[in-house]
Amino acid sequence: MSKQKTRKAVAKRFKITANGKIKRSSSGKRHLLSCKNSKRRRLLGKQKLVDRSDEQRIKLSLPYA
Repeated sequence: MSKQKTRKAVAKRFKITANGKIKRSSSGKRHLLSCKNSKRRRLLGKQKLVDRSDEQRIKLSLPYA
């Protein structure tokens, strides 16, 4: 039986915590930052958790994580 392949696009975007939850980064932090206030920019820089409804699809794409 062949080995399972990791989806590299998913591996670059998500990290799995020690408790099995999945972290993601926020969108909207790349450009056009001058019109966003400092609180919004600060919160966009933090990591967030993936919604529980999406966790199963991401974990299937990361078989060895």
